[in-house]
Amino acid sequence: MAKEQNRIREMYKKDVVPVLVKEFGYKNPMEVPKLVKIVLNMGLGDVKSNSKSFNIAVDELTAIAGQKPVITTAKKSISNFGLREGQKIGTKVTLRGDRMYEFFDRLTAIALPRVRDFKGVPEKSFDGKGNYSMGIKEQLIFPEIVYEKVDKIRGFDITFVTTAKTNEEAKALLKALGLPFAK
Repeated sequence: MAKEQNRIREMYKKDVVPVLVKEFGYKNPMEVPKLVKIVLNMGLGDVKSNSKSFNIAVDELTAIAGQKPVITTAKKSISNFGLREGQKIGTKVTLRGDRMYEFFDRLTAIALPRVRDFKGVPEKSFDGKGNYSMGIKEQLIFPEIVYEKVDKIRGFDITFVTTAKTNEEAKALLKALGLPFAK
């Protein structure tokens, strides 16, 4: 399994760096943007009264990410939403290093091809500073999720944080790593 985890990292060093140096004219290979971290965020405001459902969602995100998520809480009370300060409202995971590359590999090679009528991820979700965010509509596309144990279909957000300075550099990096963008 250790060889599989480093497949994307090796591809980055051997294939992606030379392509991006040539495309953007970097003078030093250290200037080439790289993937820093991947953040998975699942908002669970709809299960605030059902702690069992909340725990199931946390377990699902743990299975998908391969590490235990942090539970996020409300910073202040908002009576219109029935929200109290300190109430559990979501969960998130930050992946770095081998786990990040392993997740990226599973996402691009296994999970995204399982999406029905998949035509690629949207190109418009860059933030202007080289980071890319996308949403997953259902957790069932990941093979780690056991269908019989799912109580509700939930989606979550994935943010790819890179060292790229522009959207074009970030897009070229993610495309070279294998993220399938829509035509």
